[in-house]
Amino acid sequence: MKTINKLIFTVFALLAVLTFNACDDFLDYAPKDRDTSDNFYQSPGDLQAATGPLYNLVWFDFNDKFFYGLGDGRGNNLFCPYSDKENDYITAYVTFTETQLTGSLVMAWQSFYNVVSQSDNVINNIRNRATNVTEEQKNAAIAEARFMRGTAYWYLASTWGDVIIYEDQTKLIDNYVVPKNPRLDVMEFAIRDLEFAAKYLPETTASWRVTRYSAFGMLSRLYLSMAGLKGEGVNSGRRSQEYLDLAAKAAKIVCESDAYKLMDNYADLFKVANNNNSESLFALQWIANGEYGVKNTQQAYFAYSPKITGFTDGWGSYAIASYEMINFYDKRDQVRRKATWMGKGDFYPEIDIANGGFTADNPDHNMANIKKGVVGSAKDNDGKVSFMGSALNTYMLRLAEVYLIYTEAVLGNNTSTSDPQALEYFNMVRTRTKDLPAVTAITYKDIQYERRAELAMEGQYWYDLVRRSYYQQQEVLNYLNDQERETIYNFDPIANTVEKLDNAPSHDVVKATPDKLLLPIPESEISKNPLLSKDKEPVPYTFTEEKITDLF
Repeated sequence: MKTINKLIFTVFALLAVLTFNACDDFLDYAPKDRDTSDNFYQSPGDLQAATGPLYNLVWFDFNDKFFYGLGDGRGNNLFCPYSDKENDYITAYVTFTETQLTGSLVMAWQSFYNVVSQSDNVINNIRNRATNVTEEQKNAAIAEARFMRGTAYWYLASTWGDVIIYEDQTKLIDNYVVPKNPRLDVMEFAIRDLEFAAKYLPETTASWRVTRYSAFGMLSRLYLSMAGLKGEGVNSGRRSQEYLDLAAKAAKIVCESDAYKLMDNYADLFKVANNNNSESLFALQWIANGEYGVKNTQQAYFAYSPKITGFTDGWGSYAIASYEMINFYDKRDQVRRKATWMGKGDFYPEIDIANGGFTADNPDHNMANIKKGVVGSAKDNDGKVSFMGSALNTYMLRLAEVYLIYTEAVLGNNTSTSDPQALEYFNMVRTRTKDLPAVTAITYKDIQYERRAELAMEGQYWYDLVRRSYYQQQEVLNYLNDQERETIYNFDPIANTVEKLDNAPSHDVVKATPDKLLLPIPESEISKNPLLSKDKEPVPYTFTEEKITDLF
């Protein structure tokens, strides 16, 4: 694969980039005068330098467009009404018309395998070359890399299903025509990586690095996925109780920890000044003034005008909340709505601070533009914004999600639950806005509402639907086909009203069918490895390590 061949030297390129940008705290670990092969891995600082790049550049092509294009566009949170159907930014995913050539799809595949390859490099180099460090230090660094690799494989399994598992890309250089592995094996491989991470990562570390609790939180998400895959069938409505119990156990470890807590103010989560806050379990780390590839480009695509960013970007005038999304919110749930979507008349004191704040007033339409990810100018953010870049972290896992995972795992195969701990964690998320009342019983629909409202524009909603489809496939397909995916509207945030308009664009949305629950593998990859094609059967993976059995 092209992806594999070009990644042999990735670690050196990454470290060079980080050295160049060593002004930020999390870059202080980058090596400066040391060979990164035989003479590297000689101290704890070297180990941290090796794992540091796993927090940004390797994820860039995923974060740039695919993160929200699929995660929110496909789930019909996000819409771009006047782009053509071939647009691979949002519309292709909204309309189920992406192909093997869709640009952001190709880049995401490569990005996930960048993470895998770079993690493999770190793991194998530490195992084979590290000296002058303790076994505990080696295991912690390997665990950090395995956390990243396991997360990438969860995305690969959730998005494409059967994909290739590899632990050493150098073995594929001479022969990269190797078979796919079954989705269940890919998910199991990801789980084993995260279980290793949960066992060997430290409980506390630098504010931006993952910890033991990060691993247990991510494990809870993976166990919940596996509960559906290991259930009684795609339309059985029943998940594996074994994996539901594991999801609850893993989530509970995080929920009961004193190391993390919810932020008091939901909107504060999405400010550069609050990066790596008490709620962040895993976040991608970006450098506003770094080179392209290590900064968060999302504001450039989300902000509706350059007057917000202070540069000539701000191209998101018609990147909007879908009609269904903006109409979805409980009328009392305006704190989360406003922090996620800005309507005409919404006021934001953190933008254009020098002039007393910013009132949204997009002259192009009266729909709701994206707010989450839009942070304002460099002046508003202590210089941490540049053209097509900001330093705003990308949340990959937050404590609020783990609270909701615990609740869903406890609900399990029941129609409702009044479990006291589940109610406690669920209501902590729900009532943070101060406008929604606590509930005394929880159904799946309650959890679906909270996850969608809480995590909108954080790339999760499509994966929520995919996870549901493992055991309620027809329900999910019906839901997708009943959605309004082309409706335009007038939104008045002051009156809190939504008016449907008649002159909707037409993109000929394709019907959601079981095959649309997975994306096509890029044509460029299949041309190099025909065994990736849809008609080729996957081959079971041979696991080389014993499964960890003493986590709980």
